[in-house]
Amino acid sequence: MPYHIQESCEQVDWQAVYRVLQEAGLASHSLELTKKAFENSQRVVFVFDQDMLIGTGRAISDGAYEAAIYDIAVLPAYQGKKIGKLIMDSLSKGFEDINIILFARPGVENFYKKLGYCKMLTAMARFHRASIMREKGFTE
Repeated sequence: MPYHIQESCEQVDWQAVYRVLQEAGLASHSLELTKKAFENSQRVVFVFDQDMLIGTGRAISDGAYEAAIYDIAVLPAYQGKKIGKLIMDSLSKGFEDINIILFARPGVENFYKKLGYCKMLTAMARFHRASIMREKGFTE
């Protein structure tokens, strides 16, 4: 496989992370806040094609029965090449007996369904910027 994974924030180019999130349609916070979120996450995954960052993801967990996955982003030119699955598999390691939740950008739900995820019927959320989340199709 020509891609390699990094599972730490060491020597990460945060401008590149932000660019991947932007191009994937997920950058809704500042670069500084994005960096803080990744650094404070229990698990992170960065996928590279040689030296170019092409995908990201992060997870938080209580280590007992709940985990959440965020910021799964792959550059558009690399989508459809199983990089998202690679990120999800890496983040999910050790979470086999733990509930995992995630937000899916509208239109990509089928990707997560193929990985065993299903839509929740009773999920609720309170968003800091509720109007933006409604605009993007995440909430009613």
